[in-house]
Amino acid sequence: MANIEEKIENLVKQKIEDLGYELYDVQYVKEGQNYILRIFIEKPNGSIDLNDCEKVNDGINDLLDNANYIKDQYFLEVSSTGVEKILRKDKHLKDNIGKEVQISLFKQIDILGKKQKEIIGILKEFDENNIMLQLDKEEISINRKDISQIKTVFDWNSLN
Repeated sequence: MANIEEKIENLVKQKIEDLGYELYDVQYVKEGQNYILRIFIEKPNGSIDLNDCEKVNDGINDLLDNANYIKDQYFLEVSSTGVEKILRKDKHLKDNIGKEVQISLFKQIDILGKKQKEIIGILKEFDENNIMLQLDKEEISINRKDISQIKTVFDWNSLN
């Protein structure tokens, strides 16, 4: 499916930029019986609303239909990244160096003497094999193959 995601990203990226948005990510997934193509967008100066999603949806629908990359019936979802962004690409990781992230693991591993399946820390650096996090005064390395998801952490207390 990753190949389809890359093809679609290349197909719709320029059109989305022409509409005044940035393409953040493309996900093509099967959920239950349904295939879903998710297009995540951002706006350089502001938050995404329903009108933005509709505008992008209308702008890329014909491109997707004409390219016919996806042979199965699917649902198209255009949405914002949300306040806690999923970091799937190296570019996403690079953009979030020095920020707090939450890493979910496929299984519990020993982190500083405790078995954990989720870790929150400051993203220090990464390479093709490992993610480095700062936890308090300790720096730890987590093998990327052990990671199911990485996302930014939003400070909900900042809303008060």
